[in-house]
Amino acid sequence: MQVLVLGANGQLGSDLLRAGQDPGHRWEVTPVFRKDLDVSCADAIPAYLAAARFDALVNCTSYHKTDEVERNATQAVAINAHAVRALAEACKAKGARFVHISTDYVFGGENSRPYVETDCPSPLNVYGASKLLGEQLALRAYRQGTIILRAASLFGVAGASGKGGNFVETMLRIGKEKGQVRVVNDITMSPTGTADLARMIWSLLEREAPAGIYHVVNSGQATWFEFAREIIRKAAVAADVLPLTSAEFPTVALRPTYSVLDNRKVAGIVGEVPHWKDALDRYLKAKGHVH
Repeated sequence: MQVLVLGANGQLGSDLLRAGQDPGHRWEVTPVFRKDLDVSCADAIPAYLAAARFDALVNCTSYHKTDEVERNATQAVAINAHAVRALAEACKAKGARFVHISTDYVFGGENSRPYVETDCPSPLNVYGASKLLGEQLALRAYRQGTIILRAASLFGVAGASGKGGNFVETMLRIGKEKGQVRVVNDITMSPTGTADLARMIWSLLEREAPAGIYHVVNSGQATWFEFAREIIRKAAVAADVLPLTSAEFPTVALRPTYSVLDNRKVAGIVGEVPHWKDALDRYLKAKGHVH
């Protein structure tokens, strides 16, 4: 079975390639980089994929710099929506599965319990709106073969392309440099390790999961402050972690104050999903921050 991974050099793409090399897999994985296919030009997608051999395509590409996206809506819609539709249509033409990575930011934060897949989206920012449009266009183009995976607050060994690492590395760097990190404590989300997300993706493909939407996050929830405090504590960095309010740390784009995702649907297929603290332990060991 042939699988194409788009965005193969990002933190999720890198972990997908790593996990795909497991000898237990029956997949032959082909990485696709921006030099091979630039999804910001949707017109290039049909010809490229028509010439490729694949049984499934995993799209890890995204314009995900949330604050920058707020000022670049046209580009966001091109990459996060129109390109996604073109990918779905190309997969339909091949009869291949289409796996697309979406985000918790399709929700607006009005819930007081974790969001399930059937909850009504209400994005607050351009990034979330463009990702939601991508979901809708993909499902409209190829409902029977599209799997939408909503992920959140990712941390992976490779770091996020264009973001200069990830939240874990940023907290460790600031903590070591300043002896103090100040982090918002009124935004609650689902911290998720890309190593676990990659394993869930392979498991969904191997088990031929039904098409549709899945929430693929580590179990548990945390505010960014609670997440930072755990990072600093586990890595034994001599730094204070101080809580802030969102009002004290304004951003260009609005963020939902609560975007925790319920992963019970995906767990019913892939088995119990590890807690984010467990994912963080493994991440810190892999990066050499703890021994």
